Amino acid sequence: MGQKQQPTADPISEPKKRRRVGFSNIDVGIEANQCILIYLVSSKEEVGASHSFRISPVDLNGFFDEDGKIYGYNGLKITIWVSSVSFHAFADIKFQSTSDGGKGITDLKSSLQRIFADTLVDNKDDFLQTFSTESHFVRSIISDGEILQHKTSNGHVDSNSHLGTATSDVEVVRMVIGNTAAGHLYSRLVPLVLLLIDGSNPIDVDDPGWELYVLIQKKSDEHGDTQHKLLGFTAVYRFYHYPDSTRLRLSQILVLPPYQHKGYGGHLVEVLSNVAILEDVYDLTVEEPLDYFQHVRTSIDIKRLLLFAPIQDAVNSTVSYLKQGKLSKKTHVPCFNPPVSAVEDVRKTLKINRKQFLQCWEVLIYLGLDPVDKYMEDFVAIISSRVKADVLGKDSGSSGKQVVEVPSDYNPEMSFVMFRSQDSEAARVWMDENQTNQEEQLQQLVDERVKEIKLIAQKVHHV
Repeated sequence: MGQKQQPTADPISEPKKRRRVGFSNIDVGIEANQCILIYLVSSKEEVGASHSFRISPVDLNGFFDEDGKIYGYNGLKITIWVSSVSFHAFADIKFQSTSDGGKGITDLKSSLQRIFADTLVDNKDDFLQTFSTESHFVRSIISDGEILQHKTSNGHVDSNSHLGTATSDVEVVRMVIGNTAAGHLYSRLVPLVLLLIDGSNPIDVDDPGWELYVLIQKKSDEHGDTQHKLLGFTAVYRFYHYPDSTRLRLSQILVLPPYQHKGYGGHLVEVLSNVAILEDVYDLTVEEPLDYFQHVRTSIDIKRLLLFAPIQDAVNSTVSYLKQGKLSKKTHVPCFNPPVSAVEDVRKTLKINRKQFLQCWEVLIYLGLDPVDKYMEDFVAIISSRVKADVLGKDSGSSGKQVVEVPSDYNPEMSFVMFRSQDSEAARVWMDENQTNQEEQLQQLVDERVKEIKLIAQKVHHV
């Protein structure tokens, strides 16, 4: 029978056991864009339904701390429903567990309130009730507004605003933001402004200089009750122009995602252009237009300019000169800017400002070249000349925006006029100091501009 071995008495001969040190998992966080889904719903039946319309925000990360991450949650999933009836919102927050991994635990409610503020409803049942209790929210808000345009629509507005079969009504209503009702409506829309308009900030709802142009669709339901659906809006500021006029500046424009790419944004721009003409303002400008909006805006203005007789001689003269010969072979190519008289006629009559007209002018020249392929090399040469003049041919030290304080009865401490000198009308582009890189950058700008001109011309031709 074997005997159990006894342990040695020498403690030195027994190896020491290593102490195991445990490290807790470091919380790397999760980006808000990866765990939040947002849906725009028009009825309580759509809440949680698979066919609900999902919207794609510009960037959610910016609302969550400095690095745009959420910390302290395992298996986090946030689903947010936004009502297109009352513009209230409800957030369904689900997670497996919480733990502080060194970065704390993100306060989700306060973070979401940075976006949704008072529109965020805590209880889901209360949110669902808003579809009935506030079913006439839009109708009651706009009841005191001014109806600017009333048209019939089949759900799709074409580029000429000649709307089809009358299955519903579309109208644009103007409201002054200083009015309590208009300010209340805009406050409900702020979350969508923040989520869907890149780089936007809420406007001051106490400033009477702001006007809200709301695009409304009226449609009868199965009970014969007329429902007012908000399709989109634009916020416009009306400010003084010396000595006795006003200017309109379009600051924000948004068509709700389910109704985009149907011509409604263009319709709002057309209505606003008509307002500028009828009220004889100095001009209509746009604050930092995004590329897609600029494309729509220019397409609309081109159609108006093609019918504007006072500039046709100037366009034809420029086109004829361009057709005469090989400008691309010359050492110096002129920019072919429109005559000052044409610029002023367009501003006075169509309210298109100088900077926008210069954009349109190049498209008008392109449309006048027939066949365009024969003269394309020379056309690109004048675009290149203009781009180089804008980017390299100005004295950057003497240009730029200038701010001048002016007296105001509204708010003396915050009253000023910002203007840009004539030498800085064109957009500024930072260029590499290396000559080769400069040329490549300039050529890229030229190629992009020519491509944009071609796309606008195609859109106008298809009308």
